[in-house]
Amino acid sequence: MNDAVPNSSFVHLHVHTQYSLLDGAIRIDPLLAQAQAFGMEAVSITDHGTMFGALEFYTKAEKAGLRPIIGCEIYVAPRTLHDKTPLDAKGLTHLVLIAENQVGYRNLCRLASIAQMEGFYYRPRIDKQLLSEHHEGLIALSACLHGEIPMRIKEGRIEAAQEAARWYQQVFGEDNYFLEVQNNGIEIQETVNRALLEMSRDLSIPLVASNDCHYLQKEDVKAHDVLLCIQTGKTVHEANRFRFSTDQLYFKSPQEMAASFADYPGAIANTLSIARRCAYEFDFSYH
Repeated sequence: MNDAVPNSSFVHLHVHTQYSLLDGAIRIDPLLAQAQAFGMEAVSITDHGTMFGALEFYTKAEKAGLRPIIGCEIYVAPRTLHDKTPLDAKGLTHLVLIAENQVGYRNLCRLASIAQMEGFYYRPRIDKQLLSEHHEGLIALSACLHGEIPMRIKEGRIEAAQEAARWYQQVFGEDNYFLEVQNNGIEIQETVNRALLEMSRDLSIPLVASNDCHYLQKEDVKAHDVLLCIQTGKTVHEANRFRFSTDQLYFKSPQEMAASFADYPGAIANTLSIARRCAYEFDFSYH
C-alpha cells in the first residue's frame, strides 16, 4: 500500500533547521535536496521562536523549484509576555504558525520580533493577547507534546484541552486551525493522538500530520544528541541530562508518514492543502 502513495501527497509542515540554535540539526541545502529526492512539491521551515532562516530558505527553495512554506514554532506565555517568574518559564507552551500570505508573513515577523525584544524570558515569548491582535494571514497547528492542547491532555484535563482548542479555533478561524498528530516513538504520543482524534470529531477541528523534524536522516540522531549536550552544557556520558527519548524526529518520506496516519482522516491530505494555500513573494527591489 505504501508504494501506491504519491510522493507529492504529503508536505512536512514542522521542521527545525540550523536556525533553531543548538536544537535543530537540519541545514537548508540538504533539506531541499531531500525534499526533491522525495518528489515533494513544497517544504517548510518552522524554527523555534525565530525567523532568522526565512530569507535564505525562501530564495534557495524557489531556485530548487519547491514551494517555500515559512513558519515559526512560537513560545506562548501562560499569562502575559510581561510576567516573568519561574512559574511563567515552566508554563510555556508551543504553537506552530505558518504564513499563508503577505499579511501573515508580516504578522509572523511582528510576533517573532516582539517575542525577542519584549517577551524574552529564558525563551522568546508571546501571549494570547498578541495572537488575537496579529492572527490575520496565519495558519496555526497545535504543535508537539509541548503544545497547550497536548499538555492538557497529558494532565488528564480534557475539558481544559477542548476549551483551549476552541479558543484557538475562534481566533484563527475554522479553516486556519489544525490539531497536530505525530508518530514519533514517544509512548505518551499515542495517547495524545487518540484524544486529538476524538477532539477533532467532537469539535469539528481538522487534523494535520507532522513529524517535528529536528534532523534530516534517522542516523543523524547521535549528532543531534551532541548538539543538545552543547546547548545544556552537559556531556553525552552524563546520565541525568536533557535528551530526546526517540530516534524518530527525522525528515520521513511521504510513504512513512502515510503509513503512520492511515487511521487519522485528513491528516495527510491536509498537509498538502495547507501548503498549496501558502503564496507570497519577497520584494527584493529595495536598495
